Amino acid sequence: MSIGNDCRISGKTTFSGRTDSINPTLTIGNNVDIGWQTTITVGDKIIIGNNVRIASQGFLCGYPGHPIDPHLRAQGLADLPQQIGSIILEDDVWVCTRVSILGNVTIGSRSIIATGSVVTQSFPPDTLIAGNPAKAIKTLTFHSSSAHNEDTS
Repeated sequence: MSIGNDCRISGKTTFSGRTDSINPTLTIGNNVDIGWQTTITVGDKIIIGNNVRIASQGFLCGYPGHPIDPHLRAQGLADLPQQIGSIILEDDVWVCTRVSILGNVTIGSRSIIATGSVVTQSFPPDTLIAGNPAKAIKTLTFHSSSAHNEDTS
């Protein structure tokens, strides 16, 4: 695990790495906020870019912990290698409250994921993402100003 400068990780946040993976890696960039009761489970790797905001009760799920096959689950076996995946949140992503992001997903820079979404696929930069399963709602556009950036679409 590596954590950049000026990061804030709220209480009751859980980090875990899949025990059957070789060197599961969590990389957190600079100026990142991780809200309370967030869970981050690293299958292979999770990369959280600079200036990312993850609101409370986020769930980054790099591995499920159990196999899909009910007979294997009943035997208490672990998940299978094909069930794990990397998660990448590029710079300036905002993950709103109670969002779940599954493995093999990349969220492009400056994208926003709406509250309660379940993300099962990757999205390009500047995308407003929402739903269960999540889908692209619209492309975000920004105007630079001395005060702040705004969505103008």
